[in-house]
This record gives sequence, structure tokens and C-alpha cells, in this order.
Amino acid sequence: MCDVCVMNAVKDQMLSRRSLFKAGAAVAAGAALSAAAAAPATAMAHGGVVDMTHTYDADFPTYFGQPGVEINQAFNFKDNGFNLFNLTLNEHTGTHIDAPLHFSADGQAVNEIPVQNLICPLCVIDIAARAAENADAQVTPDDIAAWTAEHGGIPDGACVAMHSGWGGKTGGGGFRNADGEGVMHFPGFHVEAAQMLLETGAVALAVDTLSLDHGPSADFATHYAWLPQNRYGIENLANLDQVPASGAQLFVGAPAHRGGSGGPARILAIA
Repeated sequence: MCDVCVMNAVKDQMLSRRSLFKAGAAVAAGAALSAAAAAPATAMAHGGVVDMTHTYDADFPTYFGQPGVEINQAFNFKDNGFNLFNLTLNEHTGTHIDAPLHFSADGQAVNEIPVQNLICPLCVIDIAARAAENADAQVTPDDIAAWTAEHGGIPDGACVAMHSGWGGKTGGGGFRNADGEGVMHFPGFHVEAAQMLLETGAVALAVDTLSLDHGPSADFATHYAWLPQNRYGIENLANLDQVPASGAQLFVGAPAHRGGSGGPARILAIA
């Protein structure tokens, strides 16, 4: 074959490969754009994304009544060209996770919660009307039975949440609701309800109050029943009035600090 023929053959082959690469890149780009659009499209199809997380600062109520976070600015944009803050943090501040380790000697730390347990069908049990009349109201086995009669069984991997209407009280003393003797009064899960849910595939309990146990509890019976079984809890959940009783999906952005008993979490629901 002549030199010119060889050169032309090589040139044609290179152009053919270049066209193939361009076509492949176009297909890949199209797939990436489709994937990027898929999550918002899915959320829109389901009614949107609901933020289930309270914004917290040093004034956010905590179980013990002390500030749960201290925020100090170490660098500022004006002087340093960037902002950076140091946080001193109580793990159980704001909307947060109770890891199994919180109430057990050797349960899973927050970084050890299986990732598949952080995406949960959300089951919302509404006791807000009862809690408005009685701050010490609790979710009972009867409430769970009524929910399942209407919506079917508790799904495997579910988070079962108590909606007591308490989320709107975070701006004042009514959230802790302590009496003259320092005893708090807010709703929670009755231990018998927690024990009933242990017989299902639920992996998490959630409340819109400071504790899985109701405020007057002195023995934390619900914590001790639930967490040592390597199930986890969520406390101070927000916006439970904006999601349906069933059908929403919860995405739990649990922290992953090694050996933690819990920690603040960003939690979203697709409703």
C-alpha cells in the first residue's frame, strides 16, 4: 500500500473513533442530566420534599435545660477571606438521633447504624388532639392498632413517628413544659407501644418532643425497651403536620462520628 493510502486510512480510522467518543460522551451527558432531574421529578410527583429538621442554636430547648451548642467564630470573611466556626456540641441537641448505644452498654454507635435503616417508610400516629388536652399523653398500643386498621401493617424498615403538635412550641418554655418542681410534661411513646412495635419490622421511633418517653418519666422505660434492640430514635422532629399518616419516605442524615451515642441530623421526607 502506498504511503498516501496508509496515511488516509489512519486518518479515517481516527475520525471514526473521534465520532464514536463524541457519541458516547453525548449519551453519558444525557444520562447524567436525566439522573440529576430524576430526584426533583420524583419529589414533585410525590408532593415535594418536607424538611423535618428544626434550626437550632444556643436557645433551642434541651432535655436538661442547658444550651446544647456553643458557636464561636474562629475566622471571618472580612479579615481572613473566609468564615469558619468552632462548635461545642451536646450530641442530643435539636433534631437528633438517639443511637442504640445511648441506652445500652454495647449497642450500635451512631456511625454503626446500617445505612439501609436511614431511608424509612414513615408512619405518623397523630395524638395531637389528645395532647392538647393532656400534656402527658402517650402513644399506646390502641393507637398503633387504630393506625394499622386504617393504613395496613407497619412496613419493614419503617420509622413510626408520634405527631403530638409539640413542634410549634420550640420558641418558648412550653416545649420543656416544666412544672414548679422541675418535672417536665410533654407527650411520648408508652413502653407497651414500643414493645408492640418491636414485634414489627420498624427500625426507628420518632417524636416531636424532647424524649421518646413522655416528660414525667423517671425510668426511661421506652428508651430501655427500644434502643438496646439496635433500633434507633429520633427526637425533636419538625413539621409532622405537613406529611401524610402513611406513604411518605424519610431520609435520615445521621452523623457518623465514631462511637457517638447520637447527634444532630438533617432529616427530609418525600411526601
